[in-house]
Amino acid sequence: MCRSRAPRGLASFEGTIVFVGADAALNGAVTPTCGATVIDAAGHSVVPGFVDAHTHAMFAGDRRAELRRRLAGATYAEIAEAGGGIVSTVQATRAASEDELVEQTRGRLDEMLSCGTTTCEVKSGYGLDVDSELRMLRAIARLQREHAIGIISTFMGAHEIPKEYRGRRDAYVDLVVREMIPAVGSEKLALWCDVFCETGVFTPEESVNILEAGMRHGLAPRIHADELGPSGGSLAAAQVRARSADHLIFVPPEGIDAMARAGVAATLLPIAAFYLKLGRFAPARALIDAGVPVALATDVNPGGGFSPSVPFAIALACFGMHMTFEEALIAATINGAWSLDVSASVGSLERDKLSDFVVVRGDAINLIRVGASSIAAVLKRGRIVHGQETLTS
Repeated sequence: MCRSRAPRGLASFEGTIVFVGADAALNGAVTPTCGATVIDAAGHSVVPGFVDAHTHAMFAGDRRAELRRRLAGATYAEIAEAGGGIVSTVQATRAASEDELVEQTRGRLDEMLSCGTTTCEVKSGYGLDVDSELRMLRAIARLQREHAIGIISTFMGAHEIPKEYRGRRDAYVDLVVREMIPAVGSEKLALWCDVFCETGVFTPEESVNILEAGMRHGLAPRIHADELGPSGGSLAAAQVRARSADHLIFVPPEGIDAMARAGVAATLLPIAAFYLKLGRFAPARALIDAGVPVALATDVNPGGGFSPSVPFAIALACFGMHMTFEEALIAATINGAWSLDVSASVGSLERDKLSDFVVVRGDAINLIRVGASSIAAVLKRGRIVHGQETLTS
């Protein structure tokens, strides 16, 4: 984001930024090629494309009926106990073909793109058996090749204990460690391994076991931590030196200190806290003050991540988590990129990075005007992929 009074210019070639600087120096620094696209962003702001570092966008089925129950007072635990929640999506996802998964997810990615997301992470985790998890990851790989958004893939077979393993949790952990992870690593279907470390799901000890198995097969660790209570997930994240611990709504002080010492980022998901009616948000200020890098993401998912909008996450971060607009924008761009280990190529407008950016009508802070048409255009690798062609000449 540029606050300078002097006009600023940006140029890219074959999808990569080759110049960022004063508009007056642009013509002397670059020569437009024949047929080059020229964007007149006068009266607009330009910010990096958003990096949505935590999503469950790959799934089948629909759980919006649960939203009505939640609005009537049912808790997350009560809905899960009645057969809803993750296990409901697992049933639908297992029944879906790879083609069906691709097409349903493509629509969600289109929505995310329209909200300014140019890079995102997508997890498996609604299959919970070897074949279904691999099918999800293969579907993600197809979308990596076909969709405009840059997609980073995460294996999350440890998202829940499936119904057929209830009462045999050790056997399911063994399945994840001994069969799923080696298969994912062998096909190179993911860069990351994630675990839902939560009371009633996976313990800190189980989480560490799974994440260490992932590392042995080339999958870097990240973890769902301290979302519904102080589960020990933040401490487990520090133990394995995960790149990111996510959610952290109930992270205790000792967890924050451990993350800071271990260099673990905090990916915060205020949209999920909002839709799950948890009554609180993650303590962003405490994390920032402790020196923990904070990223923001949408947590797009069928049960609590109903908005594809990073700008909505930014607004909630500002008004619910006491972050400044600049902190929230950094969290949604370069910090999100760092949490996914892609900050060398995306997340900021610098020479030799991808030409991924969002053109905002007026001042960049207009992004927090939820529901307003603040985004004029979204560009990926220097090409308009959403928005106004009228900006071009």
